[in-house]
Amino acid sequence: MNKKDIANIRKQFKINNDLLKINDIFNVYIMKESSEIYHHQSVPFDLLEEEQKDLFMANFKKVLTGQLDEKLFELKFQRDVEDSSQLILHQGILSNDTEEWKGQMLRLVEKMLKDKQYEMDIVVTFIQGEYMKPMKRSNEDAEESSRDAVYSNKFILCSMNKTQDPKKELLFDYVEKEFKYNFVVDPVINLKAPISGFLFPTFTENAADVNHVLYSAGKAYELNYHFIEEVLNAEETMTAEDDKVVFEEIVKKITGDQISTSTLSNVYDEIHRAIEEHEEDDVPRLDYKDVESVLKSSGVEDVDTEKVESAFKTVIDDEKYELKASSIIPKYNKKSIKIKTKVADIKVSPEDLRFVKQIHFDGKLSLMIELEENTMIEGFEMIPEALVQKAKVEEE
Repeated sequence: MNKKDIANIRKQFKINNDLLKINDIFNVYIMKESSEIYHHQSVPFDLLEEEQKDLFMANFKKVLTGQLDEKLFELKFQRDVEDSSQLILHQGILSNDTEEWKGQMLRLVEKMLKDKQYEMDIVVTFIQGEYMKPMKRSNEDAEESSRDAVYSNKFILCSMNKTQDPKKELLFDYVEKEFKYNFVVDPVINLKAPISGFLFPTFTENAADVNHVLYSAGKAYELNYHFIEEVLNAEETMTAEDDKVVFEEIVKKITGDQISTSTLSNVYDEIHRAIEEHEEDDVPRLDYKDVESVLKSSGVEDVDTEKVESAFKTVIDDEKYELKASSIIPKYNKKSIKIKTKVADIKVSPEDLRFVKQIHFDGKLSLMIELEENTMIEGFEMIPEALVQKAKVEEE
């Protein structure tokens, strides 16, 4: 799935939407002390009160919110796995019997509890639904409405949420005119911040892909590998942050730890160009041959295929690994470039890196930033040092 596919299904999670039908909602309460199922309950989603529907809809949208390769990850199922979650989920999708579907979901919950101790009580919520998307008209003048023909796919969405202790409060009773201590025993289920979840199957260009699952982490870059491997039986994945670190280490292996800002800027420009040349939402991946081409085009000296291939194998132990281009460029992962010095740390955007240079000035190592206009500090306009020196000479 790309970000457009995810956005399309996420925006459907709203009440009274004829393009999204949720059949049943199944809640499972897990006790932290025993790591056992304390209670589970399934009801038709339409029977929930409107306020409850609103809470759950917002929760499901949270599961599908976040940047790809940072918080959301399209994972491939492992092959030849005993008690495969892919098969369990696929059987759950096909089942029209509520009890049978609940049984499949409880099998997943049992996998969540195996060799796992939670720090708080957990509520796992499953929904079984159908996502519909109108087909585009082949002819704008056609009388057929866009709602008359739709792509239709069944899905299962899971949301895991922690519980929290209710607040101890002091209340004032207007009738009795006295202060009262109020303590609610029932735990509160925090639906505003799901700690994990997934969507099965994934959807690409209106087609379902049962070989992949969309995993949602609680926070960016904080993946639950036990959940990924042991519960979903999915393959390990690399985050955008991992790809960026791997690329930096590969470049260091080839060029050494030293590189000029102009060369580094050229590297980012080359990768940016590769992204722009691809179709929208289709981010290219770079293998060792692509990295070799990028470095050569950027002016890096003494680069050859053998050296780049060796760097890939040394850093990630896989010379055939492909780096996601959008993860490498700070502009695409919404991060600026950090320039660290003993005097101060400076952040610049990738496109402005070419204006920063390290030089020797008056016998000292200095950082020079080329400017197009005067600099402002705390509302004051800086005066060029040359003018300051000239003013002092004239006064003397």
